[in-house]
Amino acid sequence: MTILGVETSCDDTGIAIIEGKGKPWPRFRILSNIVASQIEIHKKYGGVYPHMAKREHIVNLPITLKAALKKAKLTEKNPGIDAISITYGPGLSPCLWTGINFAQELAKKWHVPLIPVDHMEGHLLVGLFTGTKKQAQFPAIVLLVSGGHTQLMLMKNIGKYELLGETRDDAAGEAFDKTARILGLSYPGGPKLEKEAALAKTPLDISLPRPMMQSYDFDFSFSGLKTAVLYDYQKRTKKVQKSKQYVRGMAKEIQQAIIDVLIKKTLRAQEQYRTKSVILGGGVCENKELRSQLAGKLKKENIPLFLPLKSLAGDNGVMPALVGYFLYQKKKYPKNPESIVANPNLQLD
Repeated sequence: MTILGVETSCDDTGIAIIEGKGKPWPRFRILSNIVASQIEIHKKYGGVYPHMAKREHIVNLPITLKAALKKAKLTEKNPGIDAISITYGPGLSPCLWTGINFAQELAKKWHVPLIPVDHMEGHLLVGLFTGTKKQAQFPAIVLLVSGGHTQLMLMKNIGKYELLGETRDDAAGEAFDKTARILGLSYPGGPKLEKEAALAKTPLDISLPRPMMQSYDFDFSFSGLKTAVLYDYQKRTKKVQKSKQYVRGMAKEIQQAIIDVLIKKTLRAQEQYRTKSVILGGGVCENKELRSQLAGKLKKENIPLFLPLKSLAGDNGVMPALVGYFLYQKKKYPKNPESIVANPNLQLD
């Protein structure tokens, strides 16, 4: 079947068209994947402004759809799409509603089902079906890390998840962005901080806290790490604060502190539940050190790691399209597309 996915949960407008076939483990072909980024617009504000993002989605959606159809060699008048899937949560309410309204009109125009999907499940499945040709074995431990979420889940099968733990305050991606801002790095902070960390030559004489790393639950907390970075920064002279050695050294320590916590909790969950696979998803999994260090730890235990292509780690239309494929097969979608409403606080469990 051919399915079109629409993603507008935050500041990226994503539309993708995929083909899926085969049972019980389908194979997918990405016919097109177009993402319109708003980074340059929000850069000067140091973060995403929801209503500004909504305005840009309204502009970008028809343009992105046209580009996606053209790349897939389809026409808007008769595209041959079997279904449309739309992200309805979690995310920023104005942005979610913009995508939903657009997808509802499209489903009505093409006379196809509209399938509401969970954004975080999209991050999960994109790692299973785009970065490898291997079939995952269940149960699996899932680590989802993004700007708004840090979660550990037990995945019993596709569509069957149990939440083991999540962040009690700042998510990992949020911690990257906020500490990067303290160091004077521009938005988006995570990639900038990773770049500076890679350039560090001389380690700083500082050891940042690894919050909750030794706790026996699977929750996370990164606000204390952010505070520790702020206090250290404030006690430095202006000259040191602006020095490359300090910024790069601190960036490396911040990055490693976050990675240490994420990996420790993930390995503990894998061992406790004796899972056969580990899945990594979310925008933060673009981080090279996180991918490399987690893969290295799991290789020693002969546990396969599934993660997305770096180009699909961020928000994109492939994510909702993949989730929509499985929901379509199970006929899990509303008969009336107009009944779909945004759920900014949607929980995958």
